[in-house]
Amino acid sequence: MMAQQAPAAPGRKTPTPFFGQVRVVSNRPLALDTFLLRLDAPSVARTAVPGQFLMLRIPGTTDPLLGRAFALWDAAADSTGQLRYVELGYLVVGKMTRAMRRLRRGELVEVWGPLGNGFPALEVEHLVMVAGGIGQTPFPALAKEYLGKARYGPKPRAARAQRVTLCYGTRTASLLAGLEVFRSLGVQVHISTDDGTAGHPGRVTELLQRVLRQESHRAGTLVVCCGPEPMMVQAARIAQQHHVRCLLSLEAPMACGIGVCCSCVVPVKEPGGEGWDYCRSCLQGPVFDARQLELDQLLAH
Repeated sequence: MMAQQAPAAPGRKTPTPFFGQVRVVSNRPLALDTFLLRLDAPSVARTAVPGQFLMLRIPGTTDPLLGRAFALWDAAADSTGQLRYVELGYLVVGKMTRAMRRLRRGELVEVWGPLGNGFPALEVEHLVMVAGGIGQTPFPALAKEYLGKARYGPKPRAARAQRVTLCYGTRTASLLAGLEVFRSLGVQVHISTDDGTAGHPGRVTELLQRVLRQESHRAGTLVVCCGPEPMMVQAARIAQQHHVRCLLSLEAPMACGIGVCCSCVVPVKEPGGEGWDYCRSCLQGPVFDARQLELDQLLAH
C-alpha cells in the first residue's frame, strides 16, 4: 500500500492526517440503502476521535472526481487488541455512495483523515444525542467513549456520562440503522418516524422536547445533534429554551476537507455578538457550540 502524509492545515493541533490508499475489509448493510464500510487504516484508527471525519474517494475514476466526507462511525481493534480498522456509515443517495455500495473486500479506496475537530471530551450527567436521517453516524463512537467502553485518539480523553440517550428520527422504519449497536451499549433509545411506522409518529425534535422536560438537573445535561440543518436548528432552540448546552455536528458539503476550497463555510457570530462572518467547517468544525452559530443565517445559507 502506497501512502503519504497530507499537508497539515495551518494551526492544526491534531496529528498530521493520513493520505493514501487503504483496503476494504467489509461493506455490510445496516438498513434500507444504508451500509457500514470497514477499512484497514491503522494510523487513522489510532488517532481519530468521535466527531471527526474522513474524506473518501474511489481511485481510478473521474465520476465523481472529488472526494466525499464521512463521519467516523467507530474504530475497531484487530486480533491483537490494537486499533486497526475504521468504520464509516453511509446512505446511498448519489454517485459516490452508489459506487461505494459496490465495494468489496480487498478493493482499494483513497482516504485522507482524520479531519476536523471532534466532540469535546466533557464530564456530564446526561448525554443526549439527537440524530435525523443518517445523522446517527458520529454517535456509536461517542456513546462508547462517554460510557467508558472505548478510548479514542492519541492521548487519553476525560469524556464521561452517567447515562446516554439517543433520540433518532427517520422518514420510515426501514431506514432506521444501528439500533442494536446503541442498545447493546446501554443507550436509552427513543425513535420517531415521519410516517409513524416505528416509535413516535412525528419529528425527532419532539422527542428531544420530551426528554428535556423530564430532566431534573439540566445543568449536567449536554445535547449533541447531527442531521438536516432545519432539524438541528430546531434542536438548538429547544436546548436553549431549557438552558442546556447544545453542540451541532454540521454536514456542510466538503470538497477538500483541509480548508483550501472554502466550499464548507458556515455562518458564525462575531466575538461580542456584533454581526456574523463565515468560517470553514472542515477546520473549525464540523462540531460547533450552537451558541457560536448564527442560526437564522445557517438556515438561509
